[in-house]
Amino acid sequence: MSWHAVLLSVQVTAVASCIILVCGLGLGLLLARTSFWGKSVVETAANLPLVLPPSVVGYYLLLLLGRGGPFYEWLGLRLLFTWPAAALASAVVGLPLMIQASRAALASVDPTLEQAARTLGSTETEVLWRVTFPLARRGILAGLLLGAARALGEFGATLMVAGDIPGRTQTLPLAIYDAIQNRQYDLASQMVLLMTGLAFFTLWAVRRIEQPRGRGTANHGEIALLARRG
Repeated sequence: MSWHAVLLSVQVTAVASCIILVCGLGLGLLLARTSFWGKSVVETAANLPLVLPPSVVGYYLLLLLGRGGPFYEWLGLRLLFTWPAAALASAVVGLPLMIQASRAALASVDPTLEQAARTLGSTETEVLWRVTFPLARRGILAGLLLGAARALGEFGATLMVAGDIPGRTQTLPLAIYDAIQNRQYDLASQMVLLMTGLAFFTLWAVRRIEQPRGRGTANHGEIALLARRG
């Protein structure tokens, strides 16, 4: 077992998950709660990584991270062929799953419950953090888990922007590829079983989280507790 690749995959997935959570939740909220010109274009663009070939996603990331790109020229960040580049690539491919799940979860929250919190004196920010997000937490968590699982399994875009450097940028999917290329089938089988187990557990957890519990429901007494908590 290539334990360095395992640990690096955990590190990359953790960072990618943070990006997915912040960006996915923000975009999900924007798409669920606001109407603006070009909304359908933004939604379509946000979902493109789901259908684009990994090589195309990797090419766009090369434009962003390489010489002449904003990360290099404006921010002075040299990320190509480093593990942060792998984290960014993983976040990009996992982000659409979080956006879709969080948008659906936030849209399902009953607006009368939010209004009940407002009548108790809560500000819009307090309503969002103490009522809306808690009521939508199951869908948000499911989206985060799916995004993280997709990030963990990312291969193509990661290979293009981070390379396959053992001990530096080689994640678990890349280590599996290398093992097969070198005819190390026993090693590859061990890593494949690990990846399969992680994927199975993630899907099982998402299924448990998404078991029907009604439409973002809570009674007014619970809303009062949520609105006044803090």
